Amino acid sequence: MTIYFGTYTKRASEGIYAADFDRQTGQLSQLRLIAKEPNPTYLAFAKDKSLYAVGAKDGLGGIASFSADFSPLNHVVEEGAPLCYVAVDDCRNLVFGANYHKGQVLVYKRLEDATLELADSVCHQGSGPHENQASPHVHFADLTPDKHLVTCDLGTDQVVTYSLSDEGKLTQLAAYSSAPGAGPRHIVFHPTAKIAYLMCELNSTIEVLIYDGLGHFELMQTISTLPKDHTGFNGTAAIRITKDGKFVYGSNRGNDSIAVYKTLGDASLELLEIIPTNGKTPRDFTLSPDEKHLIVVHQDSDNATVFARDTESGRLTELSHDFYVPEAVCVTFN
Repeated sequence: MTIYFGTYTKRASEGIYAADFDRQTGQLSQLRLIAKEPNPTYLAFAKDKSLYAVGAKDGLGGIASFSADFSPLNHVVEEGAPLCYVAVDDCRNLVFGANYHKGQVLVYKRLEDATLELADSVCHQGSGPHENQASPHVHFADLTPDKHLVTCDLGTDQVVTYSLSDEGKLTQLAAYSSAPGAGPRHIVFHPTAKIAYLMCELNSTIEVLIYDGLGHFELMQTISTLPKDHTGFNGTAAIRITKDGKFVYGSNRGNDSIAVYKTLGDASLELLEIIPTNGKTPRDFTLSPDEKHLIVVHQDSDNATVFARDTESGRLTELSHDFYVPEAVCVTFN
């Protein structure tokens, strides 16, 4: 099967890459460039195999669309930095974007030819106590289980939820405030319990939140992503949950590790292990479709690490860490 990588293009990378993934052995092979694009740092596929990526054109930043054979379709760009996160709503034919540098949430309409046009955007306001929180920094925009748009704002310590019209118009529903200086980055939802797991980048924690189904969150638990003896810099990055809701995984940049948790009866978290990724700056990782492997990519050491995952215990065993992928910061299956 094929696995895809989004990258920075500051050193060696030229854009979006693919490789072959052997679901039996976990082996990666045959890295290839499939689309040239400046700094396509996040990728999202639609059900019809169209690809949407962070994109740039003529010195402007935004989003890029590609056909199922990775031919470029169009860019929707404006002054300033490009997006940092992209997601697809197949039911409403919408694509969501988060712009970190501008503190902006964006909604695009998917047209019949899979190109995009801007439907709506909102700029957040505010700041936080951490040095990286001088202004809003929207890092995530994706759907809640009840199909509202939830956004994580690292700069304002807020999780802001919006209702969405079929045309992509946004109306704010609610805002949850994390711990001051926590820096909310990404969020995942439990498949059956009314619980969400909020990855906080700046204080290396996960906030376990009760979700009422209408955009309202309430704090239930805060748990660290780090070993007790860690000193020095760390910034968390990605968070994933298994389809059965039994295990949660999070990546640490600085400690360069994956934290592994099991969910308890009330869906709170218990730390199982923190396992080194054998690379520098593991910004993103994904579970294979059968969830028997976990694949991590590293921004600063240009390698992907593959772990076997015990589906009963949730624990990870490294299989390899020597597959070359330049400047990778996003990894996904289609």
